[in-house]
Amino acid sequence: MKIFNQVVIISILSIPAFAAQAQVKVTDPWVRATVTQQKATGAFMQLSSPQNTRLIEVHTNAAASAEVHQMEMVDNVMKMREVNGLDLPANKTVELKPGGYHVMLMGLNAQAKVGDVIPLTLVFENKDKKRETVNVNAIVKPLTQTSMPEHQH
Repeated sequence: MKIFNQVVIISILSIPAFAAQAQVKVTDPWVRATVTQQKATGAFMQLSSPQNTRLIEVHTNAAASAEVHQMEMVDNVMKMREVNGLDLPANKTVELKPGGYHVMLMGLNAQAKVGDVIPLTLVFENKDKKRETVNVNAIVKPLTQTSMPEHQH
């Protein structure tokens, strides 16, 4: 009976660890503030997952659309384009930041003012085509913000 009790305890303790492995971790989500009449802005954050997954969609009620974009230098010209997804390699942090990958919020319903909170729904898909949805609240930061201060949570 003693061995059975140990097996049950180990099994019970393993369940939360297994469930946690399926979760994508989102840290420091923020949105750049806008000026009056500006209808688009970027959302930024760090994403990590214990398994290979892919960010495939972003939704928000704060804008008409939300798309994953990439900025890159091409022939000495900075270009921005929509991408159909963003790979998250297992146990690696992928940073969505100004000048790189980011979420573009277009057709804003209202000006994004410093201190406002923008709700975002991120949809991820793993190699087995299973989807996971993560809801985050991104705080609006000043126009001059280029990255989130380290260790701010």
